[in-house]
Amino acid sequence: MKFTKSGFAGAARFALLGSAAAIAFPATALAQDAAPADDEPEVVDSNVIIVTASKREQTLQETPISVSVTSGETLEQAQIRDVLDLQTVAPSLRVSQLQTSSASTFIIRGFGNGDNNLGIEPSVGVFIDGVFRSRSAAALSDLPNVQRIEVLNGPQSTLFGKNASAGVISVVTREPQFDFGGKVEASYGNFNAIILKGDITGPITDSVAFSIDGGINKRDGYAEIVNLGVDQNDRDRWNVGGQLLFDNGGPLRIRAKGDYSEIDEVCCQVSTLVSGPVTGAINAVGGQLSTDFFGYDAFLNFVPSNQITNYGGSIQADLELGALSFTSITAYRELDNFFLSDIDYSSADLATETRDQSVQTFTQEFRVASDFDGPINFLLGGFFFDESITQDSEIGNGTQIRDVFELLAGGNPVDVLTGAPSVFNGVEAALGLPQESIFRQPLLTAEQFSMDNQAWSIFGTVDFEPIDGLVVTGGFNYTDDKKDFALAQQSFDPLASVNLVDAFIVGGIAQALQIAPSQVTPAVISGFASNPQTAPIFGAIAGAAVDGNQNPLLALQPFQFQPPFLTIPNAVEDGRTRDDKFTYLARIAYEVSPSINIYGSYATGFKASSVNLSRDSRPLNTDFVAGPRGSTILAPSSPILDAGLALPNLSSGSRFAGPEEATVFELGFKGQWDGLNVNLAFFDQSIEGFQSLAFTGTGFALRNAGKQSVQGFELDSSINPTDGLVLTFAMTYLDPLFDSFTGSVLGDLTGVKPAGIPEIAIATSATYTHEFGMSGNTLTTRIDYNHESETNINNGLPTFNAALGNTQLFRRSVNLVNLSTTLALDNGLEVGLWARNLLNDQFITTVFDGVAQAGTVSGYPSAPRTYGGLVRFRF
Repeated sequence: MKFTKSGFAGAARFALLGSAAAIAFPATALAQDAAPADDEPEVVDSNVIIVTASKREQTLQETPISVSVTSGETLEQAQIRDVLDLQTVAPSLRVSQLQTSSASTFIIRGFGNGDNNLGIEPSVGVFIDGVFRSRSAAALSDLPNVQRIEVLNGPQSTLFGKNASAGVISVVTREPQFDFGGKVEASYGNFNAIILKGDITGPITDSVAFSIDGGINKRDGYAEIVNLGVDQNDRDRWNVGGQLLFDNGGPLRIRAKGDYSEIDEVCCQVSTLVSGPVTGAINAVGGQLSTDFFGYDAFLNFVPSNQITNYGGSIQADLELGALSFTSITAYRELDNFFLSDIDYSSADLATETRDQSVQTFTQEFRVASDFDGPINFLLGGFFFDESITQDSEIGNGTQIRDVFELLAGGNPVDVLTGAPSVFNGVEAALGLPQESIFRQPLLTAEQFSMDNQAWSIFGTVDFEPIDGLVVTGGFNYTDDKKDFALAQQSFDPLASVNLVDAFIVGGIAQALQIAPSQVTPAVISGFASNPQTAPIFGAIAGAAVDGNQNPLLALQPFQFQPPFLTIPNAVEDGRTRDDKFTYLARIAYEVSPSINIYGSYATGFKASSVNLSRDSRPLNTDFVAGPRGSTILAPSSPILDAGLALPNLSSGSRFAGPEEATVFELGFKGQWDGLNVNLAFFDQSIEGFQSLAFTGTGFALRNAGKQSVQGFELDSSINPTDGLVLTFAMTYLDPLFDSFTGSVLGDLTGVKPAGIPEIAIATSATYTHEFGMSGNTLTTRIDYNHESETNINNGLPTFNAALGNTQLFRRSVNLVNLSTTLALDNGLEVGLWARNLLNDQFITTVFDGVAQAGTVSGYPSAPRTYGGLVRFRF
């Protein structure tokens, strides 16, 4: 039979050859892709497109996976330069860029993480030509020579070798061609946007072809650092790549590729939504904050720096020996990420953050698949992943940070601003600290983090077709994941190294015993507390120590931002995670008629533990429990305390978050008729142990949600009502729930609807291509609309909303209109105009507690309208 049959019966055999256990989701076709350019996938008929979502070419309608496809032609028309803009045509996908150029999160069906911590592997995996990009920063460069982008909704723990518990973004680039050709393109737009790119391909010999591509993307920032006269949110990127293809028509085929890209930008615009008490102190020292949220004006005391270098190479070899085919993909990649940020987002010189990160990744995948004529076929594969991560980071104290905090502590403004002794001078004297030492150190903290991760998996599928049109598929994956990590920190602020409860207790015991505080050793404290004669006195001292009315030192706790850090590994914590999991797939599909297919599936997915590679890494509460207000003296027995490892102000939290375990049940309908495609799927998806990373105002807390689920449906349709006109409508409805989340930074969220997930997301478009007679000249006009219904941006802010009882939440809705028109001449010349966010829709992308500014709420505004023109020549 050799896979000539269409529908699910034939498609299932195709899937066996190219993928691990695939989940039966509906395919979503964008029918405007039906007339692709020369570098597009083969078109079967007027509304069928060929994809490789299951790692083997087959029609999109046959593919038993929920996959939305954006062709290279659509990417060009809509001026989609990278995956950040892809969400406008894929309604189940959301992409956000936050603190830096590299801090991006991909979210599918409401699940996504990993944006601001290299220890967290994203739940949505990004693959480029089958190679896993383990961190979002490695997938942000401009995408050259793209043939198509496939977004696979739902867990894909076996399909791409590497686990992806929420979904996959698969980018497929064009292979070298044995016919000489290429294209060059120049574009100019508002904000002085200049884009130059090109590629060339052709034969070297009869069996070896090459391709070379490159591009430059520059743009002035659409925001301005007013006091410095420098643009922010600019574009400054370039990339280059090359490929070789060996194909002599025999059984062996080899594709080798390499790429290099750089990003050097000023990012990202932050505006103030609510000004808290700290704002007055910042203004008093001459500082300003951006308060016109959509004014795109910033006030900083230096220009932020974001530098990303991303490079690597891969070799894919395919060998066909009779009814068996073998595939090997070997890849090595490096990512270097550096940024320097003004984290107080004001023109006052308060605080800076620096991170210098490096990631080296090696991956190897092998697959063998059968192509038998009988009713049974199989696939068996293995995947190996080896990654090393290092990070050096710092938080620096600015020259005005002590003055601002002295004013907040009640210092006399005249004394503070003239440099006369003030509040902190008295605190230093009372605690025996050197004068002018609090917040006068050049650095608040310095950190060194590292992690080594090795993982391997084996996977396989068996496809059984008992009768024509009915296909039953079973699949499995076994993954073994090992992480070894080490974290160290130096805390330089002397105030943060003093526990204010313990200091009061030591002072009280010293006074009771008439000795110096330096003589109050742990042995003295133990004896004083256990002696029947002094135990009542100790109880009274301890009670007063935790009472803000009796212990005036407690008023200083809000200024203890970065206490000492317990280095790991240590005698109690081994700095390791070890995970393994067996996941599986069961699917049944039936071809009712050549135009209608129905199917159902149940599958499980998995993502291994993630590590909190940050200064907010804290021992698990099974290893340490702090006493009241962080006291060590009053802390109960715990392994860390008993081992003598406890440090002042040490608290429990998370060193790592446990694995994510996903399940999904889906029922679907796929219909295809002449000029019409309709795909509908109902799903019930959940992740136990979803890895939640939340900003707390001074750091990030990593937690496992007990269970987060989402129910909903996906509708995707396209219609060709007349020659040249293609209409598409795609809609996703989501009803999410925290089934269990008792340990969030906001308290118990069990039974609460997760915020940031729009109930309804719509992506619709109209494309009309006018042909000028038989000349070969065409005019193509496209308009698309992306909508997200109004929703809470998050479930609350740990500082701002906690004080209000989570009663004041911020909301957003999205309504984006994009437009393009291109005149393509028969001689290869193309001239076009384009606009993104044509109606200049404005919305808040996200909000967060002001950094060390209680009561202040900051946020990121959406990008304004961009537009321009282009000239392209194909040859």
